[in-house]
Amino acid sequence: MSQFEAVLFDAGDTLIRLSGSGETLLHQAAATLGVEPPDPDEVGRVWRRVLDRSSTAEEMAKGRDLSSARHREVWTALYDAAGCEQLAEGLSEQLYALTVSADSWEAFPDSRPTLEALRSRGLRIGIVSDTGFDLRPAMDQLGLSPYFDTVVMSFEYGACKPATKMFLTACDQLGVRPERTLMVGDNPLTDSGAVAAGMCVFLLPRPAATGPRGLGHVLSLTGAG
Repeated sequence: MSQFEAVLFDAGDTLIRLSGSGETLLHQAAATLGVEPPDPDEVGRVWRRVLDRSSTAEEMAKGRDLSSARHREVWTALYDAAGCEQLAEGLSEQLYALTVSADSWEAFPDSRPTLEALRSRGLRIGIVSDTGFDLRPAMDQLGLSPYFDTVVMSFEYGACKPATKMFLTACDQLGVRPERTLMVGDNPLTDSGAVAAGMCVFLLPRPAATGPRGLGHVLSLTGAG
């Protein structure tokens, strides 16, 4: 019998991710503005700057996931600083609108089968996500929402992982003790905060460009395989 009664998942890059490459998103955003397609090499350089800056301690400290307004402000400023406005005026705002659209997200191929297997074994399931916009529409569209008993998003609680508040709130809403809960994520700086809340944590490596996420390990850990 599994020691766990519940499993909490991070959302972005754990169960779901933006569809296509960053360069593809930039081209799509430019197309909606009706401008000529940007130079592919420059688009690649701009997106690499976005990726490099987005994960720095400086950017993470700006509180972008504490409110919807702050999320938009920080991300559009980052896109601007990375060179989006040099590609096309208004591209930063358009890219932001595209990335928060439910249509821009896809589930990893093993996400739904994993959730189904956990549910079939009677485990409670929740989401604990650092996000400045509502992920529920994307989850609804991808058919994942029925599997979740709770969804805890940072912008609704004014706190971000690794704060124990996020994890303990999810446990309270699920009615399970932390020591009977497994947290699954991909960021050791944030998701590992569940350890301080008394949970076991399983961290996934960076996702491959295609194929399953590797969530089968979660089934082994919970006895739901």
